[in-house]
Amino acid sequence: MGFFSGPSSMITEVLFALVVGALVGFLIMRRKSEVLKTEDGWWGVGAPPEGPEDDSIRSFRVDATQEEIEDLHRRIDQTRSFPSLEDSQFNYGFNSNQLQKVVAYWRNTFDWRKQVDKLNRYPHFKTKIEGIDVHYVHVKPKNLPGGTSAVPLLMVHGWPGSFYEFYGILPLLTEPSNPDDIVFEVICPSIPGYGFSEAPRKKGFDSVCAARVFHKLMKRLGFTQFYAHGGDWGWLVTTNMAQLEPKIVKGLHVNFAPPDKPGLLMVLSILLGRRFPKLFGFSDHDVKRLFPCMEKLVVESVKETGYMHIQSTKPDTVGRGLNDSPVGLAAYILEKFSTWTDPEFRNLEDGGLERKFSLDDLLTNVMIYWTSGCIISSMRFYKENFSKGLDQPHARIPVYVPTGLASFPNELMHTPKLWAKQKYRKLKTYTPMARGGHFAAMEEPELMAQDIQNFIKILEKRK
Repeated sequence: MGFFSGPSSMITEVLFALVVGALVGFLIMRRKSEVLKTEDGWWGVGAPPEGPEDDSIRSFRVDATQEEIEDLHRRIDQTRSFPSLEDSQFNYGFNSNQLQKVVAYWRNTFDWRKQVDKLNRYPHFKTKIEGIDVHYVHVKPKNLPGGTSAVPLLMVHGWPGSFYEFYGILPLLTEPSNPDDIVFEVICPSIPGYGFSEAPRKKGFDSVCAARVFHKLMKRLGFTQFYAHGGDWGWLVTTNMAQLEPKIVKGLHVNFAPPDKPGLLMVLSILLGRRFPKLFGFSDHDVKRLFPCMEKLVVESVKETGYMHIQSTKPDTVGRGLNDSPVGLAAYILEKFSTWTDPEFRNLEDGGLERKFSLDDLLTNVMIYWTSGCIISSMRFYKENFSKGLDQPHARIPVYVPTGLASFPNELMHTPKLWAKQKYRKLKTYTPMARGGHFAAMEEPELMAQDIQNFIKILEKRK
């Protein structure tokens, strides 16, 4: 006997379907209307002052003093070297022979003043938000076609990068050579505790707090709507921004999107994806990245995640050593620009550093950390985010802002389209990129700029 019987069975079935459909629709709409909630914070010293916060915007210039250059050289000269093992390349970390070459270049050839002039090529500003100075670079296009306006784009960096990661892509976005391309007005802030943004003085400053601060920054700059791009921590900060105020973030572009936590569909795809890849929409590249032998998967994770455990538990301990030693700091940071760009670079004597980057650019990023003294506060960002567990509200809330994902082949974690759509429900573009790794905007600025253009052209209905 069926579930329904009798002359009214068809009506009953229709009513049942309508009720179920209405319930599902209600749950979906309720889910869609769910936004991330947050409360204002105060991250300065002591208690917040009475009265309104100073919301002035101040010009800022990066400076290079003779005293800091002499101090740097003195510390480099007093560094104690230690030999690497024979035939170890970068498999034990930054190879000492190559480090000596980098340090010699840093000490004798690198021109910090010249690089400071390059940093000051674009306008820098600071403004106080929730008790701390927030630094940002604001680049407006010089020549706009008549009758058009620039499209605002917020770009957020990660660790161990900085706002400088975007210096190669800025002219491609603000002064594009193709007349059909969108002209952007770009804002690149430093996450509080990174670079020239002041470090929080109180516990608890995580990605949601950074997202709230950057929303306040964009509102202070007069933007009612804007696009956002992020990689590494910038992915999570901009994702949180889309969850906090989805009507203000017009579109979200990311090049790093690890899943928050395994859902049922993700678990099934891991268990069955190798045998039935088409069932889950997996490409050959997806299968290759997701299903190496178990031993390789475990070993690779161990090789590249030790830093994360340190920084998410006891950042201040190792941070003190790095804050005192420029050579130690350079080794710690630049090792990531080797193996996170291409894991095969571990097997090269020079770590492949200059295959994708120049030493001047790499050392400029290191100098931003060194001169600002921000390595400890930048590492604390891991502690603040991971200490709250993996089941935070933002991990449970989907993103309904239109999203584009640029999937670079050497990214630390591969995210197939199926997994990305579980979080980003309006995934408009998913682009398997031709080449590139974790620091994609710095490594492949042309490819990144083109993917941002393609994504936003779709949303702006220019394509």
